Amino acid sequence: MGYFRENIERAKPYEAGFQPVSAGPSHDRPRRAGVVKLNTNENPYPPSPKVMEAIAGIDCEQLRRYPDPVGSAFRRAAAELNGVEPGWIMCCNGGDDLLRMVFTGFCDRRRPVAYPAPTYSLYPVLAKVQNCKVTEVAFDEEFNLPAKLAQTGAALTIVCNPNAPSGTFIAVEELASLADEVSGVLLIDEAYVDFAQANCVGLVKDFDNVIILRSMSKGYSLAGLRFGYAIARPEMIAGLMKVKDSYNVDAIAIAAATAAIKDQKYFKENVEKVKAECKRVTTELGELGFGVRVSFANFVLAGCMNCPASEIYDKLVERNIYVRFFNKGGLDDKLRITVGTGEQNDKLLAALKEILSK
Repeated sequence: MGYFRENIERAKPYEAGFQPVSAGPSHDRPRRAGVVKLNTNENPYPPSPKVMEAIAGIDCEQLRRYPDPVGSAFRRAAAELNGVEPGWIMCCNGGDDLLRMVFTGFCDRRRPVAYPAPTYSLYPVLAKVQNCKVTEVAFDEEFNLPAKLAQTGAALTIVCNPNAPSGTFIAVEELASLADEVSGVLLIDEAYVDFAQANCVGLVKDFDNVIILRSMSKGYSLAGLRFGYAIARPEMIAGLMKVKDSYNVDAIAIAAATAAIKDQKYFKENVEKVKAECKRVTTELGELGFGVRVSFANFVLAGCMNCPASEIYDKLVERNIYVRFFNKGGLDDKLRITVGTGEQNDKLLAALKEILSK
């Protein structure tokens, strides 16, 4: 067409995980029963009942008016949970909204981004949109934090922790050292931290260049709502406010996310169920001959030893079971598998036993 900027014309869009037509209400297309969807890292359990109560309590007046542009109710609840003041919190339309903001705010042709790889595949897409240089520093086989990451001179350094798609966790002390060494901003993407043993929120009090990304999609079962938030010093939050959309979170989302984050009892119970199933799936995949490292997220990365990953993926699809296959170097011999309910995981494991026995 020739209308777009040259870097946009060249860019490839982000490839989201396949969304199979599955059980549930629909008004525009038929549904297939029996789909086991383990490919996009959603929480297999429903959100807190208090979320549905909050949504049901929305009145017409709230929809007629513009929402609170900063989501004050959620900021207060998230601040209390994380031990900071509300001015250290910014609401986002999912964690991806914050990622777009930091690329807009910190990166251009002269201000590069750096991150270890392989990691979340949206980072290079946003870099191409912003037309900034990318420095990818390879993880070793154990997914340790690369020492060279601190030496790139990037305006923005991103570390996904726990990392996607490996599920590995970098110690808080290591990330503190990185924050001290980098010359620019360090964004720690904690989208999956609800399932980890620690988090880096304390670093925002020690370093003025650290931003923490949090998501309500994983531990809180709100992937369809699109809500996330940033934690950083007020001066950093004020700068990010300059590049956010005017009303980036809507009234329904603010009410629902606030109800979810306040219901910590329900949240913790769900997280523990996912962690228990993750441990079981890891063990049983290992018994089937897969190479699976300990995961601190709600998914596992399984190395396929006895059959090509692409072949196993295809055979699972034939059985209406969907996992994630990345057809790229370093990952093309692996499958990323979301932790489902006990029943879903049983179906997956039974299918894998059948596939590998033939």
